[in-house]
Amino acid sequence: MNPMGEAAVRHLGRIAPLVSRIVAAVLGGYALAALGSIAPLALPVSQPQAVLAGMMLSFLIYAGAVIWVFATRSAWRAWGGLLLAAVPLGLAAGLVLLAGGQA
Repeated sequence: MNPMGEAAVRHLGRIAPLVSRIVAAVLGGYALAALGSIAPLALPVSQPQAVLAGMMLSFLIYAGAVIWVFATRSAWRAWGGLLLAAVPLGLAAGLVLLAGGQA
């Protein structure tokens, strides 16, 4: 391999974790916020209160996800943390969807 190709591979190896974190922050944070906005509908409160709570919660979740992604030691931990947080939110959102939005 020529020296230019080796330098490109080394450069790609250095920026790949950063690109992975950016994708995790943007797409993973969005998905987590979307799940978090649906999950309060599973609570025993009126539907307008649950919708407002979900909207407010989604902003906090997205900001927290972005902070988490860039605060962890590795991109693998960032993705793992997002997946770990998505499990209970996904279960609550699934409960709402199975109940037809009237959980």
